[in-house]
Amino acid sequence: MSGADGFGGQSTSASEVPPLVHNPVAERTQDATVLQHTAFGAPEGVGPSDQQVTLEVPAVEQHQEPPVITAASSEESGPADVMGPTGRPLPTFPEPAPVGARTRARVVSMCNQKGGVGKTTTTINLGASLAEFGRKVLLVDFDPQGSLSVGLGLNPHQMELSIYNLLMQRDIALDDVVVPTGVPGMDLLPSNIDLSAAEVQLVHEVAREQTLQRVLGPALDQYDIILIDCQPSLGLLTVNALTASDGVIVPLECEYFALRGVALLKTTIDKVKERLNPRLEVEGILGTMYDGRTLHSREVMQRLVEAWGDTVFHTVIRRTVKFSDATVAGEPITNYASSSAGADSYRQLAKEVLARWQRDA
Repeated sequence: MSGADGFGGQSTSASEVPPLVHNPVAERTQDATVLQHTAFGAPEGVGPSDQQVTLEVPAVEQHQEPPVITAASSEESGPADVMGPTGRPLPTFPEPAPVGARTRARVVSMCNQKGGVGKTTTTINLGASLAEFGRKVLLVDFDPQGSLSVGLGLNPHQMELSIYNLLMQRDIALDDVVVPTGVPGMDLLPSNIDLSAAEVQLVHEVAREQTLQRVLGPALDQYDIILIDCQPSLGLLTVNALTASDGVIVPLECEYFALRGVALLKTTIDKVKERLNPRLEVEGILGTMYDGRTLHSREVMQRLVEAWGDTVFHTVIRRTVKFSDATVAGEPITNYASSSAGADSYRQLAKEVLARWQRDA
């Protein structure tokens, strides 16, 4: 690949091209000669037997999509047998152990300043998968668009209380705002457009970056995992989420423009870690909307692994219409289409996330 492809790869010289390459010019010349012999007779010196030309149509090589690797297939094959979509051997993720005595909740932000990369979808479905494995999960909708709340069946115009009230009113408690979801073991702290006013009002507050951390304090003893769905920007609300978090998961669409923005996000994370939250770490980079049939998706994934190494999750989330259908139904895909490849991918992601946390502990 040349540098002009946008990924900074090395160019390939003509001498490196494999020898078995069709020459379209030569093929067209040969076909024209055959047609000339057939229509106008053979040239001098060519006998009748030489005029009988048999045209063989070459077989068209059919493009095959790489096999979809689900959690089930990864458990059946060993690391040396299965090559994952990231270009690395796919390890076997163990079944999560039962939850012991509850300790302080782990807080993780889904963060990327680019919109439409799968932050909300990942928050919903990773949370539902973790709840399936016995974890008590709180989802925090920290985006004024309220997509997380809508994706779980709530009407943003009919909310009496939202996270805005929790942030700005001292007399509102966490339990007053939290609502249950249709998934056992998973609750929601909803949001709507009112949250957009909080970013302006917090500017003049003392310790404005720690506001979310303060209001989530009571939840740390009630839940095992808290997932925060951030808005697609690097403003004050996102800084609040990073300050309150132990780690960051970066959903990244396997597309060039999404790849470019990761460096800016990393700079913001480093600043928050240095000035506000020393425990903040990047938990992992998650490839979303992956389509193994396209060269572009495979190249972006390759560049991602080259830049971030083992920080990139082995699990990738492939494109499927089931995600859109589940959003319309107001359910996680693990409920709406429990046996689909998308549901299996998020269950596999939950296993990988829990395995990383256990390893780091």
